Amino acid sequence: MSIAFIDLQAQRRRLGGKIEAAVMAAVESGAWVMGPPVRQFEDDLAAFGQAKHALGCANGTDALILPLMAWGLRTGDAVFVPSFTFTATAEVVPWLGCTPIFVDVDPKTYNMDPQKLEAAIEAVKAEGKLKPRVVIAVDLFGQPADYPAIRAICDRHDMKLISDSAQGFGCTLNDAHPLKWADITTTSFFPAKPLGCYGDGGAVLTDDADLAEEMDSLRVHGKVVAKDMQGRTFDHDPKYLAMRIGMNSRLDTLQAAILIEKLKVFPEEIEWRNRIAARYNEHLAPHVAAVPHVIEGGVSVWAQYTIEHDDRAGLIDHLKGEGVPTAVYYPVPMHMQPAYQRFPQGAGGLPVTERLKDRVLSLPMHADLDEATQDRIIAAVASYKG
Repeated sequence: MSIAFIDLQAQRRRLGGKIEAAVMAAVESGAWVMGPPVRQFEDDLAAFGQAKHALGCANGTDALILPLMAWGLRTGDAVFVPSFTFTATAEVVPWLGCTPIFVDVDPKTYNMDPQKLEAAIEAVKAEGKLKPRVVIAVDLFGQPADYPAIRAICDRHDMKLISDSAQGFGCTLNDAHPLKWADITTTSFFPAKPLGCYGDGGAVLTDDADLAEEMDSLRVHGKVVAKDMQGRTFDHDPKYLAMRIGMNSRLDTLQAAILIEKLKVFPEEIEWRNRIAARYNEHLAPHVAAVPHVIEGGVSVWAQYTIEHDDRAGLIDHLKGEGVPTAVYYPVPMHMQPAYQRFPQGAGGLPVTERLKDRVLSLPMHADLDEATQDRIIAAVASYKG
C-alpha cells in the first residue's frame, strides 16, 4: 500500500458529514462571497489565536501584503526576511517597490537568527541607502521563531514585526501565540497546511483595531469603513466609493464554512502531530544527522517533519524504492533564485541557509498518520546504510 506524504483524505473521511453539511448549508444560503460563515470563522479564529481581530482573505500571500500596504511601505524601505522559506515571504516586498534583505537562520530551529537579524539591520543603517521598516519572521515547518528576541530588536530599531505563520499557525511559545510579540500574524489555509481549507484562503490577525480596519478596507477594493464615515454623508451605497487603493482578497463563504469545522478539531490534531513527531524523533535519532529541534518553550504544529542527512540523495532514492515519499523544503533558498539574486544579504552572508539546502529532507507528516505506517517509514530510513 502506498504511503501519502500528507493524507488530506484521511481527515476528510474522519470529519465526514460535518464538512459536507457545512458546505451544503453555505451553498443553500446563497451568500457565497463574504457570507455569515466568514464572520463566524473570523471570530472563532481570533479567539483561538489570542487576537482581538481576525480578517479572512484570499490566500496567505495576500495576508502578507495587506499589512505592508496598510503601513504605507514604499521605495527606499527595507524588509528583513529569511532566505530559507517559501517564495511568498519575500515576493510581496518588491510589489511595493521595497527591498527585501535576506537574513540567515538558526542552524537548529531553521528560523530567523536574531543575532544575524540585528547585524543585518545595523549594516543597512550604516550604509544609509534604505530605511529599515519591517521584519517578517517565519514559523518554518510549524514551530515559532524566537519572538522575544526578535521583538526586542524591532523595538530597538523602531520596526514593525510580522509573524508569517503560514506553516505555523497554532504554534505557541511559552503558551502564547506569536501575536503576543508580533504586530500582526498572517496565515495560509492552503489545503496542505495544518489548518487547511479545500481551495485557497488566508487570514491576518492583530490586536490593533486601526490596523484591522485599514486592512478590512484594503482587502475589498479600498472600501469605505467606519472611520471613513465620520463627518461624511453619502447619497449612494458607500461600497461604490474607494477611499484608498485596495485589492480583491476575500475569503469565500464555502472555505470559511469548511474551516469552522476544521478549527473545532484543530487543537486535538496539534496534540496528535506532536505525538507523531516525538515518536519520529525517538526512533530516527540514531539513523540521521539531525532530527528536528524545537525552541525551548515552543510547541510546533509540525507542518513538515524535517531531518538532516549526510547523503540526502541516496536516502531519497532508497526511500522511493521502499514506497516512502519525501520532499525537500527548500532546494533553492530565496537569495539564490534568479528573481531575487539582486537583493542584499545580511552581514556575513547566509552560510547556514546554504548548508541546509543540501541536507534537509521532509518525511510524511499529518495528524492521521497511524503507528503502523509510521513504523514502515522509520524502518525504511533505518535500513539505509549508504
